[in-house]
Order: sequence, then structure tokens, then C-alpha cells
Amino acid sequence: MKEGLPLCIQAMPGSAYEGNTMTARAHTPENQDDLLEYRLSLRLGPVHARQRLGIEREAEAKVFGQDHSSFHLENWATAPRFIRTCLQLAGLWRRGQHNSRRLNTVHNRFCLPNLPAAFEGFRILHLTDLHVDMDEANLQAVLRQIEPLDYDLCVLTGDYRKLTWGPIENALQGMARLRRGIRGTAYAVLGNHDSVRMVPALEDMGYQLLMNEMAPLEREGQTLFLAGVDDAHFYKVHNLHRAGDEIPAGGTSILLSHTPEIWREAAHAGYDVFLCGHTHGGQICLPGGIPVTLDSDCPRSLGRGYWQVNGMQGYTSPGSGTSVVNVRLNCPPEVTLHTLTRGPD
Repeated sequence: MKEGLPLCIQAMPGSAYEGNTMTARAHTPENQDDLLEYRLSLRLGPVHARQRLGIEREAEAKVFGQDHSSFHLENWATAPRFIRTCLQLAGLWRRGQHNSRRLNTVHNRFCLPNLPAAFEGFRILHLTDLHVDMDEANLQAVLRQIEPLDYDLCVLTGDYRKLTWGPIENALQGMARLRRGIRGTAYAVLGNHDSVRMVPALEDMGYQLLMNEMAPLEREGQTLFLAGVDDAHFYKVHNLHRAGDEIPAGGTSILLSHTPEIWREAAHAGYDVFLCGHTHGGQICLPGGIPVTLDSDCPRSLGRGYWQVNGMQGYTSPGSGTSVVNVRLNCPPEVTLHTLTRGPD
């Protein structure tokens, strides 16, 4: 986060976010848009801000104009009703809802021979695809699940909002509650469900957004490099070079991305670890955990859990929340604890 930049932004009249510094002031819509674009330009750079905001406005216009030709399942207004009806007829609706609120804590180890010795045993809590305004019971389950966990750092890899368009207030309220449940530092990137309009409020809450940026993590005089990119799935505003250009040769690096789709680019860019989500592991899977769809342009072997390609290790979390409908079948939600180690023992 750049020092000296005004990251607080005024809320719409009548809105309130418990636990952050937002205030409500009356502005005309034009003035609010101008102020938002100005502050995002300072924070992200004018090109990134214009690109992200422009694509969002264009996409929302298509949704409200009933033009769904270039959008995904979650943007079809009738999709939740259709899926719910199918699951009810199959007798799977209630079971799927129950499953969506039963989170697992999954432990994963990354063996990194060049890991700085000071980071041996370093634990990272990985949260993703929370969709905090989708289901109150799920958000409460996430808060209960992370409360007893012991970790050194929390990272979040996107999709905090239920829909891909529309108001952001409910999602921000949920994220404020989640932040109070996260101990210590929390780094985050945006997903395809998230509006760039959320950035100032999230940073006011204490999330440190990595928008094609890198943050050095210091411990006992040694450094681990954490980079993060903006959404690469729908918005295509990721920039691996900008995020990683200041990582020195030989430095151990971790990349946060919402989606696994840029795995090939990231591996060739030299990242050691790749953390992502987006796929939900399929969310509704066939017996044996076989996903019907991953909504991601990547090999199915990268759709869930640990993987390794071209010398880079990765982990695609199935996420803690749900999208379109709050059900899961043969694909339990999870929070993930990654442990970094120099050796297999």
C-alpha cells in the first residue's frame, strides 16, 4: 500500500460499514464517480483504474440490458432458480446446503529448498471465494473455523461479493466482519466477482491489496517476496511483470492470483509458489469429486488442491463459499493452512 494516498472513500447516503472509517456524505453521482476514479488513479495508476472501471461499467450495462452473451452462469438471473429446482427434484437441495456450511481445515506443505531459514515452518492461512453476502450461515462457519487456527499470515485470493455486478455494500459489511476475525496481516487480491470500487474500503479495514504489486515479508533480516495480480479471468488486468520485476534473482516468491488460468505465464516468470481459487473445485461434483465444470481455462489437474508444473508449485483452493446457489455436492468447502519448509521432514 502506497504511503500518503487517500484510501478512504465516502459511502453512498445511508450506508454504514461497522469497523471502518467510511462516512456518508451527499454527492451527485457524477461527483462520486469522479472522486472514485481520481482516488483509484492515485492508488493503481490511471491506465489500470480506467481499464478496470470501464470494463465493469460495460459489463454491468450488458447485465441490466439483458444481454448475457458474453457473461457467465452466475449472471443469468434465472440460473439459481433453475439449479435449485433441479436439486430439489433430485432430493439433493437440503443436503447440498448442509454441505456448504461444513468447512474443513486442510493442511498443505510446500517444500522449498531455497526458502530463507527464518521462514522455516512459516504458516499461511489461505481464504478464497468467500462470497460473504451469499449466505450468512456460511460466513459464520468461516469465522468459527479460523478462530482457533495458528498462522503467521493470511492471504485472500478473491471473490468476496455474491454477484459480479451491482451494489458492494453487503459484501463490504461481510468483509469487515471477517477482518475482525483474522489475526495479524491480511494480503488480498481481487477476483472476477469483485468491483475495483471495493479497494478503498477494503484497505481502510486493514486488508492490504496487491494490485499487480509485490510486498517483501521480513523476518530476522531475511526476505520472502509476496506478489499479487488483479483478476486474470474476466477482466484480464493482471500484470505479472509489474508484480514481480522487483523480486531479485534467487529470491523465494509467492504469487497470489484469483484464478489458476495464468499458471503457464507465472511458471515462466519464475514464481516459486502459486496460490489461487476461482474454480470452487467444481462446487457441484459427481461422485468421486469429479467436477461438472470448473469455469476456468486450465487443465483439470490444476482445478483443485496441490499441483506442480514447470518447477512451480501451486495450490488451487476449492474455497470457503459458494456461487450461484449455496450448495455443495461431493466437494466440501475449506480453509487452507500452507506450511513452508526447506525440506521434506
